[in-house]
Amino acid sequence: MPKDAFDHVTTWVFDLDHTLYPPSARLFDLIEVRMTAYVMDALGVDHAEADRLRKHYWATHGTTLAGLMREHDVDPAPYLTDVHDIPMDSLSLDPILAAQITALPGRRIVYTNGCAPYAERVLAARGLSHAFDAIYGVEHAEFLPKPDHAAFETVFRKDGLSPETAAMFEDDPRNLRAPHDMGMRTVHVAEIRGAGVHIHFHTDDLSRFLASLI
Repeated sequence: MPKDAFDHVTTWVFDLDHTLYPPSARLFDLIEVRMTAYVMDALGVDHAEADRLRKHYWATHGTTLAGLMREHDVDPAPYLTDVHDIPMDSLSLDPILAAQITALPGRRIVYTNGCAPYAERVLAARGLSHAFDAIYGVEHAEFLPKPDHAAFETVFRKDGLSPETAAMFEDDPRNLRAPHDMGMRTVHVAEIRGAGVHIHFHTDDLSRFLASLI
């Protein structure tokens, strides 16, 4: 395993959804339902059109919220509160993952396209709250979403991390391109490996991968 490739890393950056919990928890299915409903109400369109727009905004702008803000001047704060108001019943504690993250040398942070309060709820449900030094949501990126390069720059500047000594763990391959270009070590966390030279390593088991680095 690639332990030597991470010897220089002093800041460990983790995405949240489908990275720190498995896709099988299906939290994002619940969020997508609320996103579609929000688009329906905000734009006065039917369900089919709202669902189409939600997918279009994600593909074009990085997130549904970014599309709503750029194309319709939607206020992000009520949106973020509404779409993330979901139960955490499908999440379970993961003491093994918590121990492995805590054992990583240096700072450990979460950076998500969701909002920080939602991330805090997810981490609490997974038993990971104590494992991280900071949590950054899209609000800390001035509502710019990953994969926008400026979003990463904004969050990393606020945290004070140096990309050259940092690593990024992320399930969406698009969101690893900017970190790679900034000099970070990149790890794609997903069942199916994403393609591209911007992905240094891939794992379908985050716990196992981290165990190889400790």
